[in-house]
Amino acid sequence: MTSKAQSSALHFSDSSQCVLVTGATGFIGQLLVRALLADGHQVVVLTRRPVAANKLFDGKVSAITAMHELPADFPLNVVVNLAGARILGWRWSEARKKILRASRIAVTQSVVDWIAQAEHKPQLLLSASAIGYYGIQPQSDDTELRETSAPQAIFMSELCQEWEAEAGRARDYGVTVDILRFGVVFGRQGALPMMLLPIKLGAGGKLGSGQQWMSWIHVRDLLRGIAHLCRMHFAAAVVPQTRGGVYNFTAPEAIRQLEFSRQAAAVLHRPCIIPTPAFVMRGLLGEQADLLLEGQRVIPHNLLSAGFQFEFPTAVSALADLCE
Repeated sequence: MTSKAQSSALHFSDSSQCVLVTGATGFIGQLLVRALLADGHQVVVLTRRPVAANKLFDGKVSAITAMHELPADFPLNVVVNLAGARILGWRWSEARKKILRASRIAVTQSVVDWIAQAEHKPQLLLSASAIGYYGIQPQSDDTELRETSAPQAIFMSELCQEWEAEAGRARDYGVTVDILRFGVVFGRQGALPMMLLPIKLGAGGKLGSGQQWMSWIHVRDLLRGIAHLCRMHFAAAVVPQTRGGVYNFTAPEAIRQLEFSRQAAAVLHRPCIIPTPAFVMRGLLGEQADLLLEGQRVIPHNLLSAGFQFEFPTAVSALADLCE
């Protein structure tokens, strides 16, 4: 059965644009590229595997392996920077941290360096980040974190800070830069299938205390949010808009981890009774266990202020759509 996330076209601009997408072969990138192509835009993808990328998108994209392959006079209008190695998985050894930094910061640096010498600057850079920017929120703290909330001096926050700072350099060349801080992205790929697996096996329950906040977004709303910012930018030439600069890409409803497990179990008709102690998670994942055991309560203040309306504002609506 087809999810709403696949059922209707997205509209990015009233005129055809040339869009560069990094991270185009990832879970979000694939959906974005297909949506851009369906809306009539020219797409260039930055990838290490150009042959595979061309096959993936039926030869409808231009694939490059490095930014210097684009001539300085290439008419690029928009950049959507999604590149970044998976944050969850391998333990955060020093070697792994180096990979995570390079996959985000070095790629972003190469994009901004190209912009610096481009004869025709792109108008808009939409650059991914993550709500890890806000660090760890104590479980006794129910404060809603918005885009102006402070970062912390821990790895996940510092990684996001460096990533955002590198993208922000493009402003020096007259480019509008919007930072997109993603929560956990719910879709048929990505993190959600792994999160649902123990529940499907009847082993679902709370992680640690289960009281940690989970800030998430349905992938359909993530793509709609990108399209909304593009439309808002290109409309600004006619109707001045207030731009936030940083946008939390999270649903309006954050949810506690145990409640998420209960709702998912109800949708899947499975029990939700088996806890996973915090010490087990820390033993398996080390420092990155904080991503699952601590959490943040993040709200999309700037997106809502910009007039964006969510199709999936609640976890139960997102799970019902994706688990049908």
